[in-house]
Amino acid sequence: MRVTICIGSACHLKGSRDVISKMQEMVAQNGLIDKVDLNGAFCSGNCVKEGVCVTVDGELFSVKPEDTENFFHKEILGRL
Repeated sequence: MRVTICIGSACHLKGSRDVISKMQEMVAQNGLIDKVDLNGAFCSGNCVKEGVCVTVDGELFSVKPEDTENFFHKEILGRL
């Protein structure tokens, strides 16, 4: 599974660092290092959304740092 987190200016201001840190931590805690490929990308082109742009296998989501854990359980664990 490929997960890409935007690290462009707008998403950086919305907390992309926090989203990345939480995702890395949860991937490791759940033993998914070999199954989940975390990546960063500059500008996913959806800057008007409230959260950080995150794609999971090409599907775009908007994730706020405080929602990262719920997102991970639903969209990452729920797909494996």
